[in-house]
Amino acid sequence: MALLRNDVATSRKWDLSILFKTQEDYERAFKEAEMEIPSILEYKGKLNKDNAIDCLKANSKLSRKIEKLYTFAHLQKDEDTSNQASQALAERASMLLTKFASAVSFIEPEICKLSTATLKEMAESETYKDYSCLLNNIIREKKHILSAKEEKIMSEISSFTGDFQNIFMMLDNADLKFNKVKATGEETELSHGMYSVLLQHQNQDVRKEAFDNYYNAYRNSINTIAATYSASVKKDCTLSALRGYKSALQRALYVDDIDKKVYNNLIKAVKKSTPALHKYVKYRKKALGLKELHMYDMYVSIVKDVDREYEYEDAYAMVLEALKPLGEDYRKIMERAYNERWIDVEETKNKRSGAYSWGIYDAPPYVLLNHQKTLHDVFVIAHEMGHAMHTYHSNANQCYEKADYRIFVAEIASTVNEVLLLKHLLKTAEGEERKFLLSYYLDMFRTTLFRQTMFAEFEKYAHDEYEQGRPLTAENMSAKYYELNQAYYGKGVIHDKDIEIEWARIPHFYNAFYVYKYATGLTTAVNIVNKLLTEEGYLDKYLKFLSTGGSLYPLPTIEIADVDLKSMEPFDFAMSEFKKTLDELVSL
Repeated sequence: MALLRNDVATSRKWDLSILFKTQEDYERAFKEAEMEIPSILEYKGKLNKDNAIDCLKANSKLSRKIEKLYTFAHLQKDEDTSNQASQALAERASMLLTKFASAVSFIEPEICKLSTATLKEMAESETYKDYSCLLNNIIREKKHILSAKEEKIMSEISSFTGDFQNIFMMLDNADLKFNKVKATGEETELSHGMYSVLLQHQNQDVRKEAFDNYYNAYRNSINTIAATYSASVKKDCTLSALRGYKSALQRALYVDDIDKKVYNNLIKAVKKSTPALHKYVKYRKKALGLKELHMYDMYVSIVKDVDREYEYEDAYAMVLEALKPLGEDYRKIMERAYNERWIDVEETKNKRSGAYSWGIYDAPPYVLLNHQKTLHDVFVIAHEMGHAMHTYHSNANQCYEKADYRIFVAEIASTVNEVLLLKHLLKTAEGEERKFLLSYYLDMFRTTLFRQTMFAEFEKYAHDEYEQGRPLTAENMSAKYYELNQAYYGKGVIHDKDIEIEWARIPHFYNAFYVYKYATGLTTAVNIVNKLLTEEGYLDKYLKFLSTGGSLYPLPTIEIADVDLKSMEPFDFAMSEFKKTLDELVSL
């Protein structure tokens, strides 16, 4: 029976009173923010180099207020997703945010009308120092920013152009019906969460039945999903074209100022190293003692999990010990997070599943966990606290306008923490525990570096097809995905027919050209960990990386940590790490 929230010790629940002491305080702040929105519109049609600073400051001030309101409402909702009052509060906060975004949509187009020379003068002045990144970004994207009227239209339609993802999520989470799995010895209800559990079942018949039942549900809705994803691709390409980009990929890379070399280097490095993945796949078959290895056998552990429970207090202490290479100051902030209740620990009835870190500027970063006392959950703590510490350092060292870092760098600090934990545990691990950790590391590479790059190739294909005037159908997308799956996993596994529609269940595809960032994030992280553990004085560079926030574009930010993704070197090192780990596991 699920634990009730009232039964959880206060020390294991996050402290939202840091945001608002009472519900009355929240409502008062909400009304104030709502009343302030029209005041921003007083600047509309009047912006020049002298008064733009007043408008930008008013925008920042109100943005911070609404950010707090939105965060409080959504964190409270996640404590109990069935609570209708919390649902209503979160919906009101979302509507307020949309209203605010629409009201301020004129600012960038109007500033964009100023001459490039004027904008450069403003960006270099002391008056606009907090907004230099915004102004330089406007200069850079001048040709892609539309008129104020057009930008308002774009802002308004954004409320439904994201609905392709919402439609998929409703189908995926509410309407798909799965058959029960009977091979477990009793009828087991199949769900997304249970599917992941059953794919790790020691009985291959259970894994097969779960796989067949799961994909049968997607097969039954494949035409609807194909139409939904095709429409999402059309939206990506159309909005990119409207802003003057040659392709959706160009827009995705341009927004973050990512050299196309980075994208190409990733694809090149992974393709070059697929023989190592093929070797790992063949080793899985041998290690599992199977006559045939199927795609549904890719997630069951080849080494028995370490049969040990990790209480939250002990798990957190393990993470602190593993992160010693990050210095004493880093440790003290981690201890503050524990003692000051930035973290919501226990799984309780109707609490949001999974884990995340949620950072805002005017409060400490909050972390949601659903701790289950497994070794995996120890890694989850390390991962989410990596996000939290990245946010903490960015906020502490940058002004509000430059603190928010981009998604491209968002998974680096979290993965650094995971790899540091793994390397720490490997120092003393022997026997089955060592094998388990090595296999854990290999699967991190397989699922994050190889698989996400395969996803990236698929979504590039989908967008290229539309941009070249060819229709996207369930048949041609499935055929392409099957071809990629064969190339990546090789001949050591049977490519079951249903794997061709795996693309149909990936929600990240509705956020175009996002998945490759997981792969570059892991690549960067393993390079950083190697330098942290081998190069004296490197810690200062890493802490500077954490503190840069959004004051630089992603590639210069990463280069602060001595990792240059425009070269093949970091990708080659990451792949050598995979091969070295595989060789050790095989030797054991």
